[in-house]
Amino acid sequence: MSQTLQAVRGMNDILPEEAAFWEIFEETIRSWLKSYGYRPIRMPIVEPTPLFKRAIGEVTDIVEKEMYSFIDGLNGEALTLRPEGTAGCVRAVIEHNLAARQTQRLYYIGQMFRHERPQKGRYRQFHQVGVESFGMSGPDIDAEMILMGARLWADLGLDGIELQLNSLGQPEERAQHRAALITYFEENAELLDEEAKRRLHTNPLRILDTKNPAMQAMCSAAPKLIDYLGAESLAHFEGVQRVLRDAGIPFKINPRLVRGLDYYNLTVFEWVTDKLGAQGTVCAGGRYDGLVEQLGGKPTPACGFAMGIERLIALIKDAGGEPTAPAPDVYLVHQGDIASRMAFQVAEGLRDQGIDVLQHCGGGSFKSQMKKADGSGATFAVIIGDDEASTGEVQLKSLREGGAEQRKLKVDALAEAIIGQLIDSDEEE
Repeated sequence: MSQTLQAVRGMNDILPEEAAFWEIFEETIRSWLKSYGYRPIRMPIVEPTPLFKRAIGEVTDIVEKEMYSFIDGLNGEALTLRPEGTAGCVRAVIEHNLAARQTQRLYYIGQMFRHERPQKGRYRQFHQVGVESFGMSGPDIDAEMILMGARLWADLGLDGIELQLNSLGQPEERAQHRAALITYFEENAELLDEEAKRRLHTNPLRILDTKNPAMQAMCSAAPKLIDYLGAESLAHFEGVQRVLRDAGIPFKINPRLVRGLDYYNLTVFEWVTDKLGAQGTVCAGGRYDGLVEQLGGKPTPACGFAMGIERLIALIKDAGGEPTAPAPDVYLVHQGDIASRMAFQVAEGLRDQGIDVLQHCGGGSFKSQMKKADGSGATFAVIIGDDEASTGEVQLKSLREGGAEQRKLKVDALAEAIIGQLIDSDEEE
């Protein structure tokens, strides 16, 4: 007996009832993004491995430990399943010269892949909404993206999501801070764990993001990047804060917020919650003005954020939002040779009028078919037997409590009767 195959650990099936909930969620997302003038872009799931090494940084956790990378056996090309979307989006913007023509507001929705330990809200295949802008250098676009998050939480009925802000300044300011950090950590070397020691001279800023409880006090007392920011960086950061204060959006400045990707500068932000256990970040992003040039394009200011769909859906469920199975308008019951042939014509005619029809297949008695009709969630059953078929008629039965009595109708009058009752029931609700 052959072994039963299962999905790869951390890569989950989304079954029909759940998938319907996802589709409703994605429709909300698309409507929200459209209201801010963002347009969709779709990039490949597989990209050249060097893209992520150059964009994300070779000494980041993602590149060192989490990427699904492989050599294409057909041509020897080094490829990687995308661990995040920004690098691919920037590559597409450069390749197709999008930012040269006009400023761009773009978004994408799709799968990302990281080899992590699966836990609530974090999986090896996960889905992200990514939002990116190109060609705008002022703090206004940073602030707009943060305001977008606040609006989405309201649209989704979510609360308890806190905004944290920081500024990473410009590369030369970070270089001064980096030198001060290295000196500070060297003076406290006995408190560093092995991971921190490894990062000391490659990426000391990431040490501040440690989850090791024994290092928290030491990291809290470390030199703060904001103390090394020049006038322009501070003015940019204040510009973002001013918009947020004017909009009444509360926020907390977190000097240890550094993000796990090397390409950020100036504004970085996270929306966090305590309702997802250790995986508290719901949405995160910031400015990355140097990345387009770093990947071979012309200098282009850019800003963006991403949010995990699995985490958001977990929050929606925790807040009482439950998926509901989609239900057809009509379940079509039929028995007899003439009736079965007529059923196809009736079903297609109703669909022509915009009515969703689930046509019974597989035979069975009227009783068993009506049981399936009840279980389908349909609003109506349309019933055809050979007697009805011979006269060009059908039976229309409401499956909702308080609906109209079962009645016989000519086929030509069926669609109008169904639409009329659907409108009446919507008005009653």
